[in-house]
Amino acid sequence: MKILCFGSLNLDHVYRVHAIVRPGETISSLGVETHCGGKGLNQSIALAKAGAPVWHAGAVGEDGQALIRRLQNASVHTDLIEHLDGPNGSCVIQVDDEGQNSIVLFGGTNQRIDRAYVDEVFAHFEKGDLVLLQNEISCLPYILEKAATKQMTVILNPSPMTKELMTMDLSAVSFFILNEVEGGDLTGETDPDRILKGLEERYPKAETVLTLGGNGSCFHGKGQTIRQMAYPAQAIDTTAAGDTFTGYFIADYYASGDAAHALDLASRASAIAVTRPGAADSIPLRSEVEAWTASK
Repeated sequence: MKILCFGSLNLDHVYRVHAIVRPGETISSLGVETHCGGKGLNQSIALAKAGAPVWHAGAVGEDGQALIRRLQNASVHTDLIEHLDGPNGSCVIQVDDEGQNSIVLFGGTNQRIDRAYVDEVFAHFEKGDLVLLQNEISCLPYILEKAATKQMTVILNPSPMTKELMTMDLSAVSFFILNEVEGGDLTGETDPDRILKGLEERYPKAETVLTLGGNGSCFHGKGQTIRQMAYPAQAIDTTAAGDTFTGYFIADYYASGDAAHALDLASRASAIAVTRPGAADSIPLRSEVEAWTASK
């Protein structure tokens, strides 16, 4: 079984601030760094660090070689990535004293994915393989259609949520990994249990993991609901916490079939990630997560 992560590749320009800037306000930054990021890249690296074989598909621009190197250093297969002229995807991230962030995205080459490239990528995969998707690239409806045609298992992290995504045909999705806000947007509900029920009614064949911030996470599927606490951590940067959780959960769940173990492992991995600066750079190795687990 192969795992394809078809997603974004960004250069993250991270500004450290005391507090997130308000409308009309000008503030000084305490520092600035450039990191490799994008939800797609982060999740590919999390999958690989958790021990899964993963191929990344997406597009980089003229300034994207650092992104390729970063994926390769994490043992992600990069031979399917498309190289295009023009600027790469990028974002501006503010991180405050509490570790909370505010993000502005520029799509760049992430928004130049077309059907011909999608066809080329999916020619390398077959029935039973997994594809992990987010919502930071173009051509998502066609990617969903193509994955269904190939009879692949489709895992969707519907982030960032958009009006287009809310009206998209998501019947091909086998597994949703999403937070309370995204779940609320898809179902119109605010209570976590009602969100899970709403998703089950709309997508009866899909399983779901709903993340609840400090209240932990829960898995719903196969006739059961499993709840997982959040592990306390001194957060300095939460940018890649969700992506770390996603990659670790998928890698462990589809290897073991044990949702409870996968939830616990993913929660511990994300707790480590928030204690480190940057996006991809904050994602721990599985050996670190297992050592951290043993010490708690």
